[in-house]
Amino acid sequence: MRGGRAVRIVVAPHALGRRRTASCLRTAIFLFLVTFVWLQLHMSNLSSSSHQDQVSENDSSQAILSMVPQVLHKFLTSRPRNLSQHLTSNFSEVPHQLTIEEIKRNIMKYNSAQIVHNEDVFGPVQNDTIIIVIQIHTRLVYLRHLIVSLAQARHIESTLIIFSHDFYDEEINELVQSVDFAKVMQIFYPHSIQTHPHEFPGESPGDCPRDITIEQAAIRKCINALTPDLYGHYREAKFTQTKHHWWWKANRVFNQLEVTRNHTGLVLFLEEDHFVAQDFLHILHLMERTARVSCPSCNILSLGTYLKTYNYFGDAKKKEALRAMKRHQTVTAAAIPPSWTFQVLPSLYQHYQKAEVTPWVSSKHNMGFALNRSVWLELWSCAKYFCTYDDYNWDWSLQHVSQTCLSHKLQAMVMRGPRVFHIGECGVHHKKTNCESTGVISKVQKVLANAARHLYPTHLTLTFTSGTKKHKLRKGNGGWGDVRDHQLCINMTLTPPAR
Repeated sequence: MRGGRAVRIVVAPHALGRRRTASCLRTAIFLFLVTFVWLQLHMSNLSSSSHQDQVSENDSSQAILSMVPQVLHKFLTSRPRNLSQHLTSNFSEVPHQLTIEEIKRNIMKYNSAQIVHNEDVFGPVQNDTIIIVIQIHTRLVYLRHLIVSLAQARHIESTLIIFSHDFYDEEINELVQSVDFAKVMQIFYPHSIQTHPHEFPGESPGDCPRDITIEQAAIRKCINALTPDLYGHYREAKFTQTKHHWWWKANRVFNQLEVTRNHTGLVLFLEEDHFVAQDFLHILHLMERTARVSCPSCNILSLGTYLKTYNYFGDAKKKEALRAMKRHQTVTAAAIPPSWTFQVLPSLYQHYQKAEVTPWVSSKHNMGFALNRSVWLELWSCAKYFCTYDDYNWDWSLQHVSQTCLSHKLQAMVMRGPRVFHIGECGVHHKKTNCESTGVISKVQKVLANAARHLYPTHLTLTFTSGTKKHKLRKGNGGWGDVRDHQLCINMTLTPPAR
């Protein structure tokens, strides 16, 4: 106000518009800069994370190699194949792919020959020789590490290792045939999906799809319309093969091979994604002697156990899980993502001489277990119970045999400190992004290195568990309702075992 008069300032409309435009432009530029900076930071973090993952993976690989003697590195790397031909031929040429008929002929040749490699170096198989039977599919990376662990085991030269394949692969064959530290034999499951891709026991064109109803199956008139499993689903060949293979190899080893005709010693069952401690054979002999004196009812010796002390606590849930354990609450597997933590596992080996005697439970004692011919004879006599039980898992089927058919149920002696570990990241029921990860292998090696002073105990102290918790007859998991699977399984038992 000046001289008693109000001064009125008028802003032209076009000037106001320019101010609003400038304000909006400044806001847009600011948002652009913020977004640009955020994107740069985000990409930087991703790049850093990727680099750290790569470094971690490299460190893990280096750590694994550093703990493996140089002489055994040959089992961890692929050998050049047909190098001379490769150097002189066109680079665009690809190796010859075997036809199904060629694979079948090769399988028949191997199974008929029954060749025991390295027998000239380590001597013939004796009646009490420990036989190690390894079930193999296609996981070559894990098989390499299992072989390395076997190579480092004391007394491995006295064993016979039988590699049982359900997939014919030249690279796997080359690896197995390069084993030079023990006697070796290869057997091939002849009824695989690989050799029967379009017919039973593979997938037949006329098979019922897994999830159609029995009414829909009747309308389609598909082959197995009348035999769904107990959950109403129809068979899937990829799931039935593992049980068939397990039963076939057991029958093959005990009933059909010349080299085991008079064998009365232990047969140890392993799989391609297992890893053994260096004293596993020492422990097996010790368990056998202890059972003979102190536990005549023990008919299964188990080297691998699933222990809460190295439970699969995920990092995000670890503290919560530990608090729950302190409150004596049950932590379900579904609530905690699977991952390995071994911080407390070496303490188990302070109880290096302890073993537990307990009723055999398939979900706990199915890894790295051994039995002899007398136990096999009882299982073989219950073939019908194994082969017709509606469950595609061989271990659940053995549990069913134990509970319903055996006069002397399966009783296990289980080491408190495990000598067989599961190193596979994936399996039939679980798939991850990277199924060839070697992270677990590195951790197992470190555990065994830390526990080295506790290995090779001189005696065992047994703890008897009566099994106060009654194990009810369990309903099977299904997947095994097709009568064709029943009959194929039963047909594998037609050759009687030597007595």
